[in-house]
Amino acid sequence: AMLCIGFLPTFNFGSATSCEECLLIHPSCAWCAEEDFGRVGTLFSRCDLSQNLIYRGCEAQFIEHPRSVSSILKNTPLSSKSSGSTQHDVIQIQPQKISLSLRPGDPTTFEVQVRPVEDYPVDLYYLMDLSLSMKDDLDTIRNLGTKLAEEMKKLTSNFRLGFGTFVDKNMSPFSYTAPKYQENPCNGYKPFPKCIPSFGFRNLLSLTDKVDRFNEEVQKQMVSRNRDAPEGGFDAILQAAVCKERIGWRKEAYHLLVFATDDVPHLALDGKLAGLVQPHDGQCHLNDKNEYSASTKMDYPSLALLGEKLAESNIFLIFAVTKRHYVLYKNFTALIPGTTVEILDQSSKNIIQLIVTAYNNIRSKVELSVWDHPEDLSLAFTAICQDGQPLPGLRKCADLKIGDTVSFNVSIDAQNCPPQGTQKSFTIKPVGFKDRLEVVVDYRCSCGCTRLTQANSSRCSSVGIYACGTCRCEPGYRGAHCECGEGEVGTANLAACREADGKQVCSGRGECTCNQCWCFESEFGKIYGTFCECDDFSCARHKGILCSGHGDCHCGECKCHAGYIGDNCDCSTETAACVSEDGRMCSGRGSCVCGRCQCTEPGAFGDTCEKCPTCPDACATKRECIECHLFNTGKFTDNDTCQRMCKDEIIIKESLNSDDPSTVLCLYKTENDCVMKFTYSEHASGQSVLTALKEPECAAAPDAATVLLAVVGSILLVGIMLLAIWKLVITIHDRREFANFQSARSRARYEMASNPLYKQPISTQPVETVFQMHGKSYNGGVH
Repeated sequence: AMLCIGFLPTFNFGSATSCEECLLIHPSCAWCAEEDFGRVGTLFSRCDLSQNLIYRGCEAQFIEHPRSVSSILKNTPLSSKSSGSTQHDVIQIQPQKISLSLRPGDPTTFEVQVRPVEDYPVDLYYLMDLSLSMKDDLDTIRNLGTKLAEEMKKLTSNFRLGFGTFVDKNMSPFSYTAPKYQENPCNGYKPFPKCIPSFGFRNLLSLTDKVDRFNEEVQKQMVSRNRDAPEGGFDAILQAAVCKERIGWRKEAYHLLVFATDDVPHLALDGKLAGLVQPHDGQCHLNDKNEYSASTKMDYPSLALLGEKLAESNIFLIFAVTKRHYVLYKNFTALIPGTTVEILDQSSKNIIQLIVTAYNNIRSKVELSVWDHPEDLSLAFTAICQDGQPLPGLRKCADLKIGDTVSFNVSIDAQNCPPQGTQKSFTIKPVGFKDRLEVVVDYRCSCGCTRLTQANSSRCSSVGIYACGTCRCEPGYRGAHCECGEGEVGTANLAACREADGKQVCSGRGECTCNQCWCFESEFGKIYGTFCECDDFSCARHKGILCSGHGDCHCGECKCHAGYIGDNCDCSTETAACVSEDGRMCSGRGSCVCGRCQCTEPGAFGDTCEKCPTCPDACATKRECIECHLFNTGKFTDNDTCQRMCKDEIIIKESLNSDDPSTVLCLYKTENDCVMKFTYSEHASGQSVLTALKEPECAAAPDAATVLLAVVGSILLVGIMLLAIWKLVITIHDRREFANFQSARSRARYEMASNPLYKQPISTQPVETVFQMHGKSYNGGVH
């Protein structure tokens, strides 16, 4: 265990001169306020670990060791469902109020639970760009109110709808201001010769449950025409957010602001082009006609001001923009909390589905925000989402279902001690929710024994102040009980001023007075300790900075502040920078050391080990990005998830070249049994590059006639081959038999010619004789 003794300068009692100084050394340090602490003639530090003080004889009742504590002041249970007319009683965060007493360096943790309830009221304000390019969109939404209400009733039984429009500041160079354009900016414009003058913002319909009124207002509208491409939509968003009563936002409802446009917005400082140097004041400026009256008086609002005002009003902003401006507005969402972006068709045909999708995405997320955060308080969040796994450094859960409960562990630590009696507060709230947790903080920097302080106490020879077991002597007096004058030197007991036999008196860095060491001053820092053996400048340094600036030097050893470790306190224990986009520590391929990832998986690199072409799961991970970006399928289909998880450059080609040894070829089978191929590589700049085929490779289906001809032909060919083989076998057999016959015949001739018993059947008698012998006579010769 780390000892507190020797941390700060003292005289008789080690390092700390008072109980308050002891508490500031380290949260483990305790103070013994017992008057006669220690054996006679032995000097013990009153500032030490509690167990050490007890071991040395300090009674537990005299030990001052305050700890950080938390207490719940309001803890109403979470609601499960909205209850119609009593929405103000719906609770979506628990607890609602908590009190913290913090000792610097001693963090305390409390739990926050959040549950989005079912059937919660919804206020939706539709803010539309009425510039000339939006004419077809205006025609499309003529009956939007009725259709949208029908769809939203599937999600909530309490829905209200409002409508507002904007164009731009009616001044040069943003709009046409010449006299001939005063009444009709489209004057002389042949494609559309009639339109209304430019305006900043108009609230045409405050939030109402009478959705037919929405349709009526839309029917009345005409488009306008401004001069430059950017629009003044951010002026309109700010007015819709801050004019709460005029717009009609309810406290007990989700606030959705749909911003429909087909172009880029003007930002702060653009107003200087028209001579508007006054920054926007963030206030409501709607006149009696429900028009933005300060449009030509103040500059456009900044993104920071927009984010602040939207958060104050608990408004979810939905950018409904055309595809060519999607990336720009997506970048805006990273700067404005609680904002999403969806792609709007050229004529707003998909606006209803867009709103429903955005609403479902919003309801599926819970993200905590901190308001009025005191600078001397350090907060750390750990999210525990549906799977129950802790995610350090995260304050957001996604992919929730309505009614799911998620929790967050919040660790809070005080960095220093403000003046006594100081009390501070801040608020934790889910983005877009009306519910909030109020946190009240006070500081435990004083000791209870300080209340018993005695001036001119007899315990201090009537020349000192007795507090928490020690005497603070008046000038000119020294000693544990102020019993010695400054000129009295206890030469007979110099041994009390030596750390050990053979050591220098007061370590050579002080003088022995009244049997104790009084340390010299040093230009490098403070020398202290019972024997002047310690100082606050002989510690390890990092880049020339003592204890890296993240710790204090105590008796030659760095005592690190909360959140840092190491011999020179250069190693951060913060892990937020090690958490990858998917919520895993170092992408599951390494460990977090000193606040930075050390990759252990071969081939892995990157700030969070997120890059690894050769890892077994590399192709599987990148496959999801290919599917969501190119085909809008897969588990990353949600725009927010796809943009967050997949930041690689994707190149589409007709064919792939996988000869490069640094390129990994990935293949996977699609749902229709086709094969999708892509390559994964890393540029020298560190950027991941995916090169994918334009379409999956699918085997062509064979032609039926071709298959039939092939089968018939194959059968005929096999038959002919079998006949040929049969004919060949018969021919060979016949030839073999004929050869045998010829051989047998030859043998028979030979036998007749060579047999001695064989007589040639030839007669030598005349023919007539022969015939006569048979009793016949023939004339005319032989027949």
